[in-house]
Amino acid sequence: MSLTKDAGHLFRFAFLFVVAFVVFLLVRHFVVPKSFGEYGHYRGAAIGEIAARPLHYAGHETCETCHADIAEAKKAGKHENVSCEACHGPLAKHANDPSIQPVKINTTVLCIRCHAESAAKPGGFPQIDPVQHSGGVPCETCHQPHNGL
Repeated sequence: MSLTKDAGHLFRFAFLFVVAFVVFLLVRHFVVPKSFGEYGHYRGAAIGEIAARPLHYAGHETCETCHADIAEAKKAGKHENVSCEACHGPLAKHANDPSIQPVKINTTVLCIRCHAESAAKPGGFPQIDPVQHSGGVPCETCHQPHNGL
């Protein structure tokens, strides 16, 4: 028995391996975007694609240009570090066209997102049981969120 006659199945396996590898490289060439790996393990084109998306959030600096009085009150309150859009939602359309009024927020629902009782929150963070605390009355009836009271 010769070694090559017995090793025929190994050559066939090696040939199939090489064919599979070439097919893999061809598929990879067509599937993987050209900009992949430009900035490490990322698509370089993703930066431009994300930058081309329309803006939804204006940023608190934009809000403060027209609403300086509220910004001053907020700086003295407990919500000083909370962005305007965290409560009021995306406001880029309103900033570009002030005639587009933002939706009136429902403080009964909104405030509870942060202030509902939870053992996971720090002990000093203001927390309430909404049913016992207000019985469904909107928070701004008693509290002024911009002043943090």
